[in-house]
Amino acid sequence: MTIGKTVDDTTAMQRAIEVAWTARLRSSPNPWVGCVIECSDGRIVEGATERPGGRHAEMVALDAAGTEGAKGSTLWVTLEPCSHVGRTGACARSIIDAGVARVVVALEDPDPKVSGKGIAMLVEAGIEVVVGEQQEAVRAQLAPYLKHRQTGLPWVVLKMASTLDGRSAAPDGSSQWITGGAARADAHQLRAESDAIVVGAGTIRADDPSLTVRHVDGPDPLRVVLGSIPANARVQPAIEHQGDLQELLEMLGERGVLQVLVEGGAAVAGGFHREGLVDHYVIYIAPALFGGDDARAMMTGHGASTMEDLWRGAITKVTQLGGDLRLDLSPIAPSQVTGPVPVVRLEDGGPATRGQGGI
Repeated sequence: MTIGKTVDDTTAMQRAIEVAWTARLRSSPNPWVGCVIECSDGRIVEGATERPGGRHAEMVALDAAGTEGAKGSTLWVTLEPCSHVGRTGACARSIIDAGVARVVVALEDPDPKVSGKGIAMLVEAGIEVVVGEQQEAVRAQLAPYLKHRQTGLPWVVLKMASTLDGRSAAPDGSSQWITGGAARADAHQLRAESDAIVVGAGTIRADDPSLTVRHVDGPDPLRVVLGSIPANARVQPAIEHQGDLQELLEMLGERGVLQVLVEGGAAVAGGFHREGLVDHYVIYIAPALFGGDDARAMMTGHGASTMEDLWRGAITKVTQLGGDLRLDLSPIAPSQVTGPVPVVRLEDGGPATRGQGGI
């Protein structure tokens, strides 16, 4: 679109964040990045990271701007432009060569190959550089990528579904379906956003799930089963893991997995929780009651024995999905990746609302 005045940094970066969401399902193991450029002729163009081996967000936007439009322009990007040559060229060098006059970066890239080098290249070339605009929002958006680059480990999301009285399955083991269609579709969006999914062998034996992405468009995750996989299980092909959960995360991190979705069952959920391996909890709650103590709990194993040992988190978001609620829960201690725990808010839309809007 064409506008008659300069876009302010906050508005432009918010749009870049929205554009970045459009790359969420295709860019891994690269970060999902958004870029907006106000061209010298007043046009606003944008770009998002393509699939691995394709163009980075800055290059998509620069190509849209064209040679004349890029000269003297302002560029907003959610993550520091890369300074090294890999499967693609160095974005910082392309920005310099295009004649961009001003660059606004939300967040410095912790990847050792970049880590301030891209910003330094731009400054040395005489480009005005501003760093930090909307950095908290981008830090939350890129949490899986940032954790992986800082620790070598994937971001762990634990997904559970329960009734209002905290039960995840009937006494006979049946659990399909506790929640309604909207919540199940949202859970499949979580699968699509995750590079790997982890379940226990008991879940495979009880439900024979395929663990593929349905109800939404997106790639299937790498499937990991804790224990032995029964012959002819629908989850195949999958990885069997028999050892320590920390070792599993280290192995997945080495494979370039940025986000792991833990789907259960109750023993697996309890194990990840008690070992402090969960970065984010997603709990779907249905307006239903088993009405007794013989239905199965969300987690099994030894829990807190006293109130002093009770684990406490912070609800960061509440979303209504049809008749169900989705609670997003984070450890209460500030994360080195995402910073302070954000304030809870009620929304009537889920991941499908991402990427809407414009400037």
